[in-house]
Amino acid sequence: MPSALITGTTAGLGAAFARRLAADGFSLVLVARDEKRLAERAEELRLRYGVESEVLPADLADPEGLAAVERRLHEGVDLLVNNAGFGLAGSFPDVPVSDEVRMLRVHCEAVLRLTLAALPGMRERGRGAVVNVASVAAFFTRGTYSASKAWVVNFSESAAMETAGSGVRVMALCPGFVRTEFHQRASMNMSNIPGFLWLSADDVVDEAMRDLARGVRVSVPDLRYKAIVAVGRRLPLNLTSRISQRIGRR
Repeated sequence: MPSALITGTTAGLGAAFARRLAADGFSLVLVARDEKRLAERAEELRLRYGVESEVLPADLADPEGLAAVERRLHEGVDLLVNNAGFGLAGSFPDVPVSDEVRMLRVHCEAVLRLTLAALPGMRERGRGAVVNVASVAAFFTRGTYSASKAWVVNFSESAAMETAGSGVRVMALCPGFVRTEFHQRASMNMSNIPGFLWLSADDVVDEAMRDLARGVRVSVPDLRYKAIVAVGRRLPLNLTSRISQRIGRR
């Protein structure tokens, strides 16, 4: 039975990945900060899919929590999904530096260290995959969040190149607006976002898994967002920056 470790599994994309992989017959290691919600998620998966899930409570911004997940990855998994992440309601540079540093620890340091913990075993076995959840924000300029997600994309593409031919795949997943708890937790007012731009978490995961199977290195689910990213990459940086700032103020 293949195994997968997923971070940030209590809601949103992490929960959607857990449902999809459980349905596909994976044994799961569920990682998040909230032990009670993790246990509830594991029980839901057991009742619905007959899958027993290992629960690993950990705060990836905390050195001890991150080290615990690294140790579990050293034991070996077939798929790692680095999904944990969060947003900040304020605008740079008004956000407290402690919050910015915490974001970098979760979005960048954790992704780096957990990927490096998983890859050696995967390469030795000649199979495995890593999905690093980024965002379409990676292709635009909007504070530390977009900068950290741009790092995730660049890092994932670099790792994919370095592991090419080893049987291991590395992919950055760059969704747009997804209906999850993400924005609510960050106290963000998203009422200005048109309904047609919102995606389903399950649809995002389904497209991500198709892209992973095809060997895609940067997955942008949904044709609407593929078009937005394609246009954004062709616009001058100062123009995309102004557009991002205007959207952020609305």
